[in-house]
This record gives sequence, C-alpha cells and structure tokens, in this order.
Amino acid sequence: MLDWSAEIVGYPKVSDPLERDYDGFDSGTAPMRTLTQQLTQYAAYHRDRRNIVTHFIGIPMIVLALAVLSSRPAWVFSALPVPLSPAWVLFVGAILYYLVLDVPLGLMMAIFSVLCLICARWLAAQSTLTWLASGIGLFVVGWVFQFVGHMAYEHRKPAFVDDVIGLLIGPLFVLAEALFGFGWRPALREAIEAEVGPTRINPDPAAAHHGR
Repeated sequence: MLDWSAEIVGYPKVSDPLERDYDGFDSGTAPMRTLTQQLTQYAAYHRDRRNIVTHFIGIPMIVLALAVLSSRPAWVFSALPVPLSPAWVLFVGAILYYLVLDVPLGLMMAIFSVLCLICARWLAAQSTLTWLASGIGLFVVGWVFQFVGHMAYEHRKPAFVDDVIGLLIGPLFVLAEALFGFGWRPALREAIEAEVGPTRINPDPAAAHHGR
C-alpha cells in the first residue's frame, strides 16, 4: 500500500531515514530553493533502488510524450529556424529553470530536450493517428512505470502529490542519479544522503506483516 498520509514539504530534515521519520521541515524564506534542496526533497520520496530504476524508464518516456503531444499545432515564422509550437515554449521554460538551478545540469537537460523535440517534430509530422498513438502511448506507459515503482517498491506516494514542482524536478533527479553512478559531484550526493539516507531496498510491508 502507498503511504498517502505522510506529507513531505520543504527541505527535509531526517532524524531516522530507515523509519522515514521526516520532521523539522524548513521551507526557507528564499524566493527559490537551491539545487540541493530540490533534489533532496524529491529524493525523500525515492530511496528504493528499484523505484529509481523504474523512473529511469518512465520519466524519459513521459518527457518525450509531452514533447510529442505539444508539437502540434506549429507556426512558421521567418525569423525562427524551426516552427514554433507549444512544445518549444514548454521546454525552453523548463531549461531556463534548470539553468538557474545549475548550469552544467541545465546544459545537459537542454541537449536531452533538443533530442526529444527533434523526435517529437518528426512524429508530429506523421498522420494524426500516428502522432496521437505515439504520444499517448508513451505517456500512459511512462506513468505505469512510475506508479509501479511507487506502489510495488517505494510504498510511498509520488513527490508531486505534495508539491507539484516534483513534476519538473523528476527529470533532473534522474539525470543526477545517473551521473552519481559515475562519481559525479560526490559532495552533492553526500549532502542529499545526509538528509534522506542512502538508496536501499525497502522490505515488502505485506511480507513483514505476515512474518510477525
């Protein structure tokens, strides 16, 4: 079962990561949270390694789906090198936010976003059936991976339930987690784990209940 009652808002201060005892939150007075704060808050909902793996699959699919579905309609302007669509507005806005949080991560997200937009533009140029089937299919399957990870492994609600900004931080979290595996920015990883604990394999609540 998912734990829908435990609310995690602001910058988590974890007194016991294994018990997931999140208390003493400090939402801060700054106009925008830092990269460390955003990743830490998102990570508090994603400590099971299997759940993180499902996000490695699901989140890129959802991002690509959004690019595909928002690539129509498109308008041609002589001053622009590519047709302008809602996808470009959406992705440029997200990239600017990522760059404000962290320039290197923002640039890497920009590269990934451009690849998604190129693929999306090609799919949007196909028949309406192909465009909708690919976009909706990617979106639905991506979210299936997300919810399987949270229900089967994390046993905790998704981050966006408590804070909608989690929808924007998710792709950044997946990228950071992948880079952590290559030894990137160990200090940032240590700062996150100091608050929410290291990744782990959560026990099955049903098995634990029957074992009592």
